[in-house]
Amino acid sequence: MSETLERWGSKRAFILAVTGAAVGLGNIWRFPYVAGENGGAAFLLIYVAFVLLLGLPVMMAEILIGRAGRRGPMQALGVLAAEAGASRHWRWLGLFGAFTVFCILSFYSVVSGWSIEFLVASINGNFQGASAAEIGAGFESFLANPGLLVFNHTLFLFMTMSVVAAGVAKGLERLNNLLMPLLYLLLLLLASYASTTEGFGTALAWLFLPEFGAVTPSVVLHAMGHAFFTLAVGACALMAYGAYMPDDQSLPKAAGAVAVLDISVALLAGIAIFSVVFAQGMDPADGPGLMFVTLPIAFSELPGGSLWLSVFFLLLLLATWTSAINLAEPMVATLQGLGFRRGRATAVVALSVWLLGLFSAFSFSFMADFRPLLGRNMFELVSSIPPDIFLPVGGLLIAVFAAWVMPRATVMQALGTSERGFYLWQNVLRWVAIPLTCIVLLSALV
Repeated sequence: MSETLERWGSKRAFILAVTGAAVGLGNIWRFPYVAGENGGAAFLLIYVAFVLLLGLPVMMAEILIGRAGRRGPMQALGVLAAEAGASRHWRWLGLFGAFTVFCILSFYSVVSGWSIEFLVASINGNFQGASAAEIGAGFESFLANPGLLVFNHTLFLFMTMSVVAAGVAKGLERLNNLLMPLLYLLLLLLASYASTTEGFGTALAWLFLPEFGAVTPSVVLHAMGHAFFTLAVGACALMAYGAYMPDDQSLPKAAGAVAVLDISVALLAGIAIFSVVFAQGMDPADGPGLMFVTLPIAFSELPGGSLWLSVFFLLLLLATWTSAINLAEPMVATLQGLGFRRGRATAVVALSVWLLGLFSAFSFSFMADFRPLLGRNMFELVSSIPPDIFLPVGGLLIAVFAAWVMPRATVMQALGTSERGFYLWQNVLRWVAIPLTCIVLLSALV
């Protein structure tokens, strides 16, 4: 396959696209409950440190491979490996990344469909005045309804793939330029509302005044794993985006901007969520149910709660939508590299993801007892193994390829930085990020 002719229309478009890929469930759903379970501020500081030492160098490595190859992930890796005199088998890393994203998007679409259901319910005022028992029972009833889960899964996937089918400029770029600023506006509105609640001061103290005595090896490992997960590295998605990167853009500056935007979403979401949780005297360590049970309970007892809960679930839907669109792109790019036209490649990806997603949707009802591996049902398998194991494996191989296989001149040109900047990035990648990635992987395996 020849070099792609598509490019992002501007430097800003590239930054928004990569931020759209990174910002999603990890920031708005996973970060608050993981922070809640691991002590708040101490976890936050360690997480930010690992974003800089682990996530950012690997993210730059992934983007520069795509930029240097100017092709889909599989083809870019094959061409660059051949130019370096290395094994052409490196190209299979692109296929592994596409498979990883395929698995992740299948359960991601199901969970994102929940946000559609909860957005409609909050707009209708279904949570206002409801008791905690009623809200909890309503969530369990929703999960046990396979038809409703499949409908929302189908609707969300249609929303996603219709944008991908339109291409880079008319689809991804146009939507990212519209939705990412809207997402930040909604976050700022929620944070402003949070500042009026009684729990605002407590939330700020909990998030920004660390108690390092609460730091344990488990907290450090969770912070490390979340830093890796939140920047969407390891699945070659950012490699596909690097192929469309403008020629005159500085990769370190762009990656740094993405890291700042990504962390800011997690912080603003944390402020908004924990202010409401603390205002109602609830437990911030309520785990994954924090989003779909605890928050509706908390908002139901506040003035104007239905309105602000609707804003929150609209925010969640937008974040997951942009993230899903950007997760689907590398799969489509990989099939295009194999000779598929974009429309056909999009249809194949959409149908395949939809079919696999059915197993996740059915895992809460008549397939709940089907546990084919490790005593886990299908939803538990695809929502744990791909993000916890496949992503670190992919990230590790991407980092090794960029740090040890690619020629120095090719890397420097793709980085678009000075020789001093190149050596700083290379040494951090080789001697800090790669060992930390190994630790993330080992912690997931034991």
